[in-house]
Amino acid sequence: MIGAVLPPEASWATLDHDPGPDVLFPAEAALVADSVASRRAEFAAGRHCARLALARLGVPPVEIPAGPRGEPRWPDGIVGSLTHCAGLRAAAVARRADLRSVGIDAEPHAPLPEGVRDAIALPEEAAHLRDLRRERPDVHWDRLLFSAKESVYKAWFPLAGRMLGFDEAHLAFAPDGRFTARLLVPGPHVDGRTLTGFTGRWTITPHHVVTSVHVPAPGTGETRDRPPSPPSATPGSAP
Repeated sequence: MIGAVLPPEASWATLDHDPGPDVLFPAEAALVADSVASRRAEFAAGRHCARLALARLGVPPVEIPAGPRGEPRWPDGIVGSLTHCAGLRAAAVARRADLRSVGIDAEPHAPLPEGVRDAIALPEEAAHLRDLRRERPDVHWDRLLFSAKESVYKAWFPLAGRMLGFDEAHLAFAPDGRFTARLLVPGPHVDGRTLTGFTGRWTITPHHVVTSVHVPAPGTGETRDRPPSPPSATPGSAP
């Protein structure tokens, strides 16, 4: 499922269960030593997925520390993103020579809790979701908007080094599984240009919504669509 929304330059892995704390490096375990059990479990699963995905790029098992806002610190020359929700943990990584940034997010395919949509959706986005709901009532569009904004943030932060609010990007979805994010604040400078927005992809299953965003490196162009992802709990990468 994650593979279906990623470009072929990305390597990825998913789990539908938690592997246990033994997969963590000592310094990683120390980061969540005082956390509740559920947080320790999802943290370990994310790091395990990351190392599975990195292995497909030929990167040996390495410690993945955390930055000041909890963001994963990837090995030199690597970009990546992690996500976790009930029943799904995932990681996506790529060489920085291929992608400048990547963001992924997975959420339960269910309505957002009361009041959350109003907190994250711009007025134009709320009207857009109402139109989409008439066309595709099988999709929980409010949850998809939340997930897509999370993916945008995860792609934005390594490039900009600062937060991006829910009201600082305007998202628009196409029913075919694509979306765009137009930045409403000055974007970061990347490879001599200022980013004004992002493009992404989305997909749904009965249980999850999944979104991704990536910034290609110069000269790589827009990458082709990925084939369907393999079953859960297996790593994957481009052919």
